Amino acid sequence: MRFVLLLLLAGTLVSCGETSSSVLNTTEIIYPLSRVTDQVDTLWGTEVPDPYRWLEDDRDPEVEQWVMDQNKTTRNYLDSLPLRNEIRARYETLFNYEKVGIPRKVGNQFFITRNDGLQNQSITYVFDSVGSEERVFLDPNKLSEDGTVTASLGGASDDGKYISVIQSSAGSDWQEIRVMDVESGMELNDILKWVKFSGTSWVDGGFYYSRYPEPEGSAFSSENTFHSVYFHKLGTLQAEDVLVFLDEDEPNRYHFAWATEDNKYLVLNVSTGTDGNSLLIKDLTTDDADWRVLVDGFSDHSNVVGSVNGKILLLTDIDSPKYRLVAVDPNQDLANTDLWTDVIPQSNHLLESVQVSAGRLFATFLRKACHAVVSYDFTGGDSKEILLPSQVGSVGGFSGKINSTEIFYAFTSFTHPTSIYQYDPVVNESVLFSAPDVNFNPSEYETKQVEYSSKDGTSIPMFLVHKKGLVLNGSNPTLLYAYGGFNISLTPSFSASNVVFLERGGVYAMPNLRGGGEFGEDWHKSGMLLDKQNVFDDFVAAAEYLIDKKYTCSDKLAIEGRSNGGLLVGAVMCQNPNLAAVAFPGVGVMDMLRYHKFTIGWGWIPEYGCVDSTEVDFKNLYSFSPVHNLVDGVNYPSTMVTTSDHDDRVVPAHSFKFAARLQAAHQGAEPVLIRIELNAGHGAGKPTSKIIDEQADKWSFLFHEMKNR
Repeated sequence: MRFVLLLLLAGTLVSCGETSSSVLNTTEIIYPLSRVTDQVDTLWGTEVPDPYRWLEDDRDPEVEQWVMDQNKTTRNYLDSLPLRNEIRARYETLFNYEKVGIPRKVGNQFFITRNDGLQNQSITYVFDSVGSEERVFLDPNKLSEDGTVTASLGGASDDGKYISVIQSSAGSDWQEIRVMDVESGMELNDILKWVKFSGTSWVDGGFYYSRYPEPEGSAFSSENTFHSVYFHKLGTLQAEDVLVFLDEDEPNRYHFAWATEDNKYLVLNVSTGTDGNSLLIKDLTTDDADWRVLVDGFSDHSNVVGSVNGKILLLTDIDSPKYRLVAVDPNQDLANTDLWTDVIPQSNHLLESVQVSAGRLFATFLRKACHAVVSYDFTGGDSKEILLPSQVGSVGGFSGKINSTEIFYAFTSFTHPTSIYQYDPVVNESVLFSAPDVNFNPSEYETKQVEYSSKDGTSIPMFLVHKKGLVLNGSNPTLLYAYGGFNISLTPSFSASNVVFLERGGVYAMPNLRGGGEFGEDWHKSGMLLDKQNVFDDFVAAAEYLIDKKYTCSDKLAIEGRSNGGLLVGAVMCQNPNLAAVAFPGVGVMDMLRYHKFTIGWGWIPEYGCVDSTEVDFKNLYSFSPVHNLVDGVNYPSTMVTTSDHDDRVVPAHSFKFAARLQAAHQGAEPVLIRIELNAGHGAGKPTSKIIDEQADKWSFLFHEMKNR
């Protein structure tokens, strides 16, 4: 019985409605002073107080002291939790398994990433052929003492002699691009700075990349504008890079450029933010060729897959909300959709991506939020579905050169640690290349997918993972995790951290809310802009389903989300403070009236709307903005807000202001803490040591707060 096991492992866990004495007296928590000012903005005739505006300046000594004081309060509480050391030790054991990346061929050699288990950053190795000896090529762990510098491989030159390295510090989105000689492993003198949201696409002894101008204010909070494309010639200074594309009339747009594998076309992706894009094409075989429009406007989503047999292959949702792959003749009017021909037509399932590799097309579909992969010839015929280890899971990979003979992919699921497979396109069979040895027994757990009705009657699917034989007594500790936005799909994946929870009788629930991309663009649109409330309603309905079906009760329910999911948790806490016992809003977008004023926040306007645009947008955003909807005297859940001091995507000011306001408004004895990771960013590249500490804090906080309900 899972509940009995939880009693044995975690101490006495009371049922809903029972009381228990607290190990710690939470009434003795003294929160740091959060100074209140009389700042008031008038927006569309409405006076909006913003008493914690001063917390937006992360360079101010007063804010730095506030961060130190909040962290001290948080650490005093978390370090005293009786389960923390035990949970941390178990998680470290579970996390200590070899993590292997998907092999990648460059020239005549292969690159692969490996982490022996507890290394802060994965090491890149190079080898000559499958099964041959591997040699260290790039070890990011040597770039900093605390493991907070990341370094990964970018694009490689066509001859395989040089490869770019994308480097970042402290989890920042800011990157530096360097170049290494593949044969010698030596780093060249080329160093490119102020790069953000960019890859490297090599052509003729150099590469295309995107960068911003050097920021005038704080590199971690100042608004980023004029994202532009440059070409860097190997061996030259960055100051000599050639400007390829700059839109002086539109500072708030993203620009990415890459060349097709045959080097015939340069593709320029232009977007106003995180939703919708336009595409331009330039013929690289003709000197001084003009840009030609392939996709105009920003209401649709399209991506060039490649150039094959004289045609441009385009994955698009134009006239196909679940996407299709079309062939476009570059000798005709590119943007005339009547001239496009279907290669893989739209079907009942979302066509998520298409890769050109080994003389085939590899199409990844989403079937009820699980991946399926089908291989086609270049005309869309000769379809072969690839047999995956399970029908419930996620895949990545299948990339390579058009004439490659080696294809690799990764497969993962909730109880299937990420494993690497080598696929033979001739016989349509996969062979296990690498599988980790994790210290748990997956046969003890089960995964199911249920459906429930949201407030407006829409059916929402949800994954549930728990031990076999779970007793539906309404007392199982349950974590409800979701995202619901930006056309992002949540699919099954393995987490050693979640195993810590499952072992102790926990139920992990992951619904696929509207706003995500699991069921196409219609699903996405029904959870964005003026329909954003649908996302919150879907999440609340998921919690109500879990309670109604006796998986758990409010006193044993925790809710979690990160980034846009942090907004989700913050909004739901405000609208339904009694829904859950514990809340984990992570790196959340909490101030919906000012989010667009920091770094690349303007890029989210297509998803959220903007208070500066219309009064309708203002009223909509104001209605759910977490910072503005906390009410004095309300008993909110035990809350641990998480953010990082170097988060330059969702700046920490969001979490700072939310935590300060929540500490002031909350009337109960439940703790309201903010955990501010130092020398870290939005999440990417976080070193192993920080990951283990953060997850140990989360689970010990969850079990302790549920126990004291």
